[in-house]
Amino acid sequence: MEVIRVRLISGEGSRGCEEAPVKILNELRKIKSSVEGSFLDFEKLSLEEIHVDLENIDEANHLIFENSKEIFEKNFKSFFIGGDHIITYKIVQAFQNIEANPLLVVFDAHIDCGDGDEKGDERVSNKNWLRKLVDEGFSGGRIILISARNFNNSSLDFLKENNITLVKMGVLREDIEGVCDLIMERAKDSTGFYISIDISSLDSAFVLGANNPEPGGLSSGDLIYFLRRLSLLDNFKGGDVVETNPLKDVNDLTVNLSARLLAEMIVKRDN
Repeated sequence: MEVIRVRLISGEGSRGCEEAPVKILNELRKIKSSVEGSFLDFEKLSLEEIHVDLENIDEANHLIFENSKEIFEKNFKSFFIGGDHIITYKIVQAFQNIEANPLLVVFDAHIDCGDGDEKGDERVSNKNWLRKLVDEGFSGGRIILISARNFNNSSLDFLKENNITLVKMGVLREDIEGVCDLIMERAKDSTGFYISIDISSLDSAFVLGANNPEPGGLSSGDLIYFLRRLSLLDNFKGGDVVETNPLKDVNDLTVNLSARLLAEMIVKRDN
């Protein structure tokens, strides 16, 4: 099982996120078990980095795609630490090259389809990566977006036009167990599924070090509940944690929580 650092950020708006991979990995080293008590052996993890030039996004995206494809081919499960959400763009394209029927589960406060000034912009960023992914061939019907809560009509139109499943916070609050059941059923129908966690999916009260925090999101316990259950499925193939910004953090609390979320995905559970 590999854990891969990817320092790429989209630009000045994400400055600081490039420092997250090393810091999160250092915190992961301190975690000995899941919250339920399953043992985590850090020494058995294979640690890698996709080395990228932060000033050359095109080259970086190419390297992320090629390296991720090789990583998915060699490992049953692979996990990535960003960086901002731009890293998921090429990682998931590589994942699609490996899986016949992939599913992408995204936890994010934002839809990332390039609203406003970014709409129609040819440059991929953490604000439009999902639109770019779909425009370049990833089926929207294979995407589930959970906890988004800052969007406009254009964003919703994009989701509807592309058959992307949106699970809003109101539905989650009413029946989180039922929602998780439905997502697990969708996941079981895929050949493999990948989870992308933007730390902003959590309520801003829990993540002062989120790059783009939003109030009204999931609690840390809610997200861990999802990860604990989804990671039990045999076709869970990996995930990422992105948008943690140590420059905005307080006492490394968000870095620590990011490491905890990564641990919950990595740890091997018996049931």
